[in-house]
Order: sequence, then C-alpha cells, then structure tokens
Amino acid sequence: MNKAKIRLLNLLMLMSLLTGALQAQETITGKTVEKSTGNIIPFVNVIQKGTSNGTTSNMDGQFSLTVEKLPTTLSFSYLGYESQEIRVTNLSPLTISFIESAAALEEVVITGLATSVKRSNAANAVSSITSQELVGRASQPTLDGALAGKFAGALVTRNSGAPGGGVSVKLRGTTSVFGNAQPLYIVDGVYVDNSSISGAGLNFVSRAAAGGNTSTQDNPSNRIADLEANDIERVEVLKGASAGAIYGARAAAGVIIITTKRGRSGETKVSVQQEVGFNEIINFRGQRTFTSAIAENTFGEGQGALFTQAQQNGRLVDYEREVFGEEGFISNTYASISGGSDNTTFYGSFSNREEDGIVKNTGYAKKSARLNLTHDFFDDKMKLTVSTNYIDSESDRGFFNNDNSGSTIGVTLTSLPPWAQLFPNENGVYPDNPYGGSNPLQTIQLITNKEEVNRFVLGSTLDYNIFESERASLKAQFRFGLDYYQLQTRAFFPKELQFMDPDNGGVNGVSALGTTKNRNNNYSAFLVHTYFTENNTIFTTQGGVTRESFLQNTVNNVASDLIGSETNLDQAGNINVSQFQREQNDSGFFVQEEVNFQDKMIGTVGLRADKSSNFGDANELFYFPKASLAINLHNFDFWKDGVVSELKPRVAYGESGNFAPFGALFTTLIGNSIGGFPGIGVPATLGDSNIDPERQKELEFGFDASFFKKRVNLQASYYIKDVDDLILQAQNEPSSGFAQRFSNAGNLRNQGIELTLDADVVRNDDFTWSTNVIFFRNRSEITQLDVEPFNLGGFGTGLGTFRIEEGQSVTQIAGNDGNGNIVKLGDAEPDFQMTFTNNFTYKNFDLSFLWHWKEGGDNINLTTLLTDLGGVSPDYDAFTLDPSGQVRNGDFRINALQNGLPEPFIEDASYLRLREIALKYSVPENVIQNLFKGYVSNIELGITGLNLINIFDYNSYDPEVSNFGGNGLSTGVEVTPFPTSKQYLFRVKMDF
Repeated sequence: MNKAKIRLLNLLMLMSLLTGALQAQETITGKTVEKSTGNIIPFVNVIQKGTSNGTTSNMDGQFSLTVEKLPTTLSFSYLGYESQEIRVTNLSPLTISFIESAAALEEVVITGLATSVKRSNAANAVSSITSQELVGRASQPTLDGALAGKFAGALVTRNSGAPGGGVSVKLRGTTSVFGNAQPLYIVDGVYVDNSSISGAGLNFVSRAAAGGNTSTQDNPSNRIADLEANDIERVEVLKGASAGAIYGARAAAGVIIITTKRGRSGETKVSVQQEVGFNEIINFRGQRTFTSAIAENTFGEGQGALFTQAQQNGRLVDYEREVFGEEGFISNTYASISGGSDNTTFYGSFSNREEDGIVKNTGYAKKSARLNLTHDFFDDKMKLTVSTNYIDSESDRGFFNNDNSGSTIGVTLTSLPPWAQLFPNENGVYPDNPYGGSNPLQTIQLITNKEEVNRFVLGSTLDYNIFESERASLKAQFRFGLDYYQLQTRAFFPKELQFMDPDNGGVNGVSALGTTKNRNNNYSAFLVHTYFTENNTIFTTQGGVTRESFLQNTVNNVASDLIGSETNLDQAGNINVSQFQREQNDSGFFVQEEVNFQDKMIGTVGLRADKSSNFGDANELFYFPKASLAINLHNFDFWKDGVVSELKPRVAYGESGNFAPFGALFTTLIGNSIGGFPGIGVPATLGDSNIDPERQKELEFGFDASFFKKRVNLQASYYIKDVDDLILQAQNEPSSGFAQRFSNAGNLRNQGIELTLDADVVRNDDFTWSTNVIFFRNRSEITQLDVEPFNLGGFGTGLGTFRIEEGQSVTQIAGNDGNGNIVKLGDAEPDFQMTFTNNFTYKNFDLSFLWHWKEGGDNINLTTLLTDLGGVSPDYDAFTLDPSGQVRNGDFRINALQNGLPEPFIEDASYLRLREIALKYSVPENVIQNLFKGYVSNIELGITGLNLINIFDYNSYDPEVSNFGGNGLSTGVEVTPFPTSKQYLFRVKMDF
C-alpha cells in the first residue's frame, strides 16, 4: 500500500470518529418558571452534574445546553428558590418549575450597593434577621428593640423605658468618642434619620446640664422607632468596615439594611392581626423599712411621730408603686393586602399602635400606612419598585432623669418617705411636698411633655436590563430616596406646680414649643456587568455614583413667667429662643469586582471615594478600600462528605469613615450680652478646618462550617477594628482666648470574637426543635492619645466618669481613690454576651423563647446615690457592704461619697433576661373550612411575653437603662430614669 492510500485511509477513519462524536452530542432545551404563578424566572444556573459544563436561562427563561450523551443529570439553582436536580433521558423540552424557599431567601446577603450574594459565598459575618424572627412570634414595641439579642456583636441600650422608644445600638464596640456611634439605617434604599432630638425644653426646667455634665437629658425618643416592624421582610446587619466599606464615610458604626415586604403576583391576599395586652414595671427598687426611730434620725425632729401616726391610720404610702404601678393598656392593629398581576404587584398595610405607660398620663400612639409597588414593563427588561410610608405618632414621656432643681418625678422619689401626705384635697388642690422640691403626684397630673411626628418616607428603584446573552449581562439601576419628617415637641409646666413658685426658686410657669424639620435625600446610579466563562467562573463588576443631602433645622421656644393661665408663648414675661441648623451634602463613587470560581473561591475588591461639605475641604476625596476572599473547601473535588459537610474559611478587610462632630471644623458663634446689649461671642472651643474624618480599618477573618448534612451550622469570626485620627478636644494655649480645640489626636482599637451556632435538633412530621446560640465579646483600647487624659460623659471623678486614657479601654469608668489620684473603677464594656433561642413545634402548636445573658459591664448608679442621700434606699439598713459588718450600707456609701470615693456607686450591670416568649396555635384547616367556607385561609392564636423574667443584682430598676442617649459614650450612667416595662400580649391573626 503506497503512502497516498495510507493517508486517505487515516483521513477516512478520523472523519468517521468525528462524525460519531458529533452524533453523540445532544442539546437539551427548556424554560424556567415559578411554579405557583407560571412567571418566567431568568438567569437560572444550569449545570451538568459532575462537570463544569453549564449555562444560564435568558431573559425569557429559555436555556440550551449541549451534553455528550444521555441520560444525564442537570442541576438548577436560583437565589430565593429551592435548588433541584433533574434526570434527563430524552430531548423533549423541559419546563423547570421553582418553588420559593424561605430558607433560600435567608441565604442571600448584601455585598454591594447594587448586588447580593449567597450567604454560602460571603466573606463577612453578615447577620440576617427574617420577618418571622423579628416579629413573627413575638411582637415588639419598636424596631430597634426587636433587634436586641438576635445577632452577634450588638450592644443594645435603652435610653428610656418610656413608651415610644429610646434605644441605642452599637455594633462591635464604641467607634467614636465625640462623633456618631450609631449605625447607618437604610430602608428600601432610603437613608433614614435616627436622631434623638432634645427639643422639649425640659432642661430649662430641670437644669440637668447645670451640673457636672453638659449634655441635655430631655429623655427624647429616637426616630428609627417610627418604622413599623410588621412591615419588614428582612434586616441585614453589616457590623463593621470590612462589610460596609462600600458605604464609605457613613459606615464607621455599621450599616443596618432593612427590606420591607413586597406583593406577589396571583390571588389577592388579606391579613389582619390584632393584639391586646398590658405592660407593667419589670422591677421595683422597693422602699426602706422604717421605724419611728429611723424616721426621727433620718428626717429630723417630729418625723418619728408623723410616721407612727400614719402607720396607725393606715396612711403609709409606697410612692414608688403609686407612680410606677400602672398597668398600661396596649392595643396593636395591623392589616395588610398584597397581590398583583404578572407585571404589577403591590403590598399595602395599615397599623395602629396605642400603648399606655406605667406612669399615668404617659403613652404612645402611632399610625402607619405603607404602599409598595413593583411593575415590570418592556417585556420584563425594566422594573420599577416604589416604597411609600407615612407615619403619624404622638408620645407623652413624662418628666424623668437627672435634674438640679428638685423637679423631676424620679429625683423627687429619692427623698420621699411613706408618711408624706401628697394626695389632692376634695377641691383637687395638691399640697406642697415638704421633703422635696416637687409633689410627684401633682407633676404627673399637670405637666405636658409631648412629641408629635409626621413623617413620609419614599424610595424608588429602577432596574433596566441593558443587554443579556448566554455568557454576559449588563444591568443599570437608579435609586431615589426621601425621608422627611416634622417633629413638634410641646412642654407645659403650669405656675401652680410647687417647683414653679418663685418663692421656691421657680419661674412662675413654663410653656415650651420646639419644631424640627428634617429632610434626607439620596440619589444613586449603578451599572452591574456579569460575565460567565466556559469553566463556570463568574465575574461581577459594579460601579456607581451616589449623592446624599441632609438638612435639619430645630427651633426651640421657651416662655416663662406665664400670665394667668395662658399657655401661648407670647403670653409670658420672658421668652428664650434657640435654633440649631445643620446642612450637609455628600457625594462619591465606588467600584467593586467580584470573582466567583465555580462557587469554590470567591474574591472581592472594591473602592469607595467620598467628598462632603462636612470635610474641611468640601472638594477633597477620601478613599475607602475593601477586599475579601472566601474558599468553599467542600466544593473542591478532594472533599469527602462526612461529619463536616461544609467548611468555608474567609477573610475580609475594609475601611470606612466618620464625619466630624458639629463645631469641630469651624468655630461656632454664640449669643451673649455685651455691656447690657445683645451681641455675638465665641465659645471656649476652637474649631479646625484641617481636621480629617475619623478612619476605621477593620480586618475580619473566620470560618463557616456545617455538620451532619447541614443539621448543625457554626459561624465563627474574629475582628480587629482600628479607628485612626480620632477627633478629640485638646487643651489650647491660654493666650489664644480658647481653652481647648478640636484635633485629630488619637487612635482606638476594638477587637472581638463572634460565634453563632444553629441546629435542627429534632425534625419529623409532628415535632421539630431548632435552637440558636450566639456568643460575642469585644475589647477596646485607646492605642494612641496625643492629648492629656480627660474625663467625659459622667458627673466628675467624685461620682464616677468615663476617662479617655492611653492604654485603657475607651469605656473605662474612673474616679478618685481618696489620695488625690484618679483610678479605674470599672468598665461599661460587657465581659461577654450570649443569647439562647429555641423554637418547638408540635402539630399545630409553636413555642419559642429567647434568653439574653449579659455578663459584666458596669454602670454609674446615681439613683442609689440620691436615695442614700434622701434616706430611703431599700438596703440602707443592711450590712452587706462594710467588710467589718459594722456600718449600714447607706452610711457606708455616703461616707465614701463624702471622702470623694465613688466606687460604691459603680455597679455590675450583668443580667439574665427572658426577652421573648411566645406560644402560638394554628387552627386546623378543616376547622377553618367548616367555619368560614373558604373565605378564611389561616387563623393563628398566640400569647406573647416580653422581658418577663429579669435576674440581676443591680441595685436599681434595670441595668440596661441609661440617661444620655445614643452618643459615643455615657451608655452606662443612670439617674432616676423612666423604668423599663414587661409586656403581656394576646394575638389573633387571620388570613383571607
């Protein structure tokens, strides 16, 4: 055979093999839809099992995948729906129907401003809380209160127990000394305001800021409490810069992203829920056990006889129970309607909450209406999402907290003996209180302290799919947000009040009116490009520009020396007007690249750049980078599925900023009197336009693991969070005329660990038991201080104060040691916190409860100080403090105070609290059908308890309450606050 014949034979054999191979290849086609509605689901991942051969469905849900031979198995997955595997034996077109999965929805977390990622691929410990976890089992008075104990890394402190809120949330420790320490809240893309605005003018009456602390203590609520928790679908918490760096200069204290509920196409559904119940104080301090001798020795000559007479006549009064003994009625109504067509869906709701306080004439009422719309048009290439929310609320918060005029209700109780006779006579006239500056019963009855809020929140998002192909897609997104509210505060103290009498140092009546207008706008535009390679590597590129504007204007009018019984501001002898304005404009851009290699290795890099009118140079850009890597070891070929079914080590780094506090970038002007004429002067603190924003740098690493086929899941994280360029107040040269100046003068470090364990302990047809355990701790340190150590946030070293000192915790509590030295006496930072959540389901019954254990962390308890000085402390006559056992507790603490030693008033604020317990019963379907003939689809009956069990040794109402709101420090100072309540609620829910 010659060479030509041999070559021809080889060519024929090769062609035969190729033809056979081509004939063996098969093309599988089909479409992806939602089972319940038949709607198209685009961009579904389609993978030939055991290979890297895959594709995605297009905008019309169509897919086509070539395989070598049949039969074969295809895997289909899409975020928010149950993944599934289909065995394909022939070439008939497939219709893959997806079922929505609540569990899958929980697996989606935010990684950028316009994208999300599966939790299994996330490189950060992002906490997600579903609607069911938030309020599905146990209703909460406010949204921020509902977050307490439900995710790792959060210190939640109540600034007031008054109805209507007053809660501060700190994520992974204190992130600023003078600047903002509260997280950024974003609701459906809208940057919402969470200010606590002291506008009632109460400080004019109480003179609380006239003592050792210059902060006003007007007991305000915080504005995130306006949001209706039942409207929320999911909350995601980005706890530090490693996760929130893409949000730039507002993310130093973390980001809380809130997504509200949306309608679904199909039959219109109506749901109505009604709750009724009551609240009561969680803990009475109690009163001293008096005898005639104790009364005589404590209150002076003749008081023993008055005590004996009152005792014999049955007229001893427990005034603490008289003031805080109300069982406030609660009524919550919530109704929603949802539904829509293939192109348009809607969700509407209305809520009405009415809550009476544990003090007469205090309470909270809120009405909220929401309408969310989603519309797809241009053959589903464009989607418009609109969220609207209107809130109308009113609260009466009483008159509590610290004072230097003897006027507040709480301070008056600290010196009030039980034989005092303070009830009104038959004409309704209240007697003066001879044991204090005011009659608390008269104060409760006659004063007004109201907050009224009208708020409108609007958010809209437009998504446009510019193009898509088998391997790539490009999406544009545009967002607009508006948060506008008007807050009006109204306070009235009539002249007949004991502490308004000029003979008692009063000002003959006070009428105060405060108005705050707040407007937040945010605008943004994003591009997201996704590219799929042949080996199933996904590149997601996003970039965009943002713009935010913030405007707040507060005007306070305080009128005193009222004419007759007038309440109008102009009917007064003296009128004081103050105004505070703040306007800020921010803009920036960001880019982020995410690379996902076959769900095995997921890396992200990004950069945020911001400029702001609140920077010294409004045109200077500050850059905040981020980077992360997650490795799903269980997705590699070498992994053998055993006890450990999943294991993902991860690491993330990010930076974010924090704006300068008011007055740091410039020297403010203040009004004063010059030679008897009105004039303008300057304060004692000098501003500096060259100050840089505080910069946070966070490194987080950890791992996620699943055991026993995902029955047990563990998430572990360790973080190091450095805050550089702390903006502090430094001493200034006396010759300048300024006592101090703002300066970048320190660095701060937080580091901590977070552990979360979830387990499905039992799961069968009749009974299920799931549990969740969270453990976390944080340690802080001032790593650099370029100024002398200074005190902040308390009432001086004689009573205990926070002290900023290099090498010490930022939350250390310091005071005198009796030898002229300032020493550390405690630390407000807890040793650790743990929560235990359990859910039990047996047939139609569901039982859940949440325990919260906070170990360590100290408070400055000045309520005990005042009751000691007033001679009414419940433990005054015990002998548990003096090591020798010779000196009574009250005398022991007073002696320490007289020697300048505040240590006895620095108390451990540990507690174990049953935050929530709920029992629910779902009425069987056959019973519902027999009763309502198909008009009702679901009925649930439930009982809820909040804060029912509270175990602590803290010598006051509640170790979780603090006076000074949500500022950087001072979340461990207590001076006669409005006590916290426990609540009992009965719930009925019906779906139609």
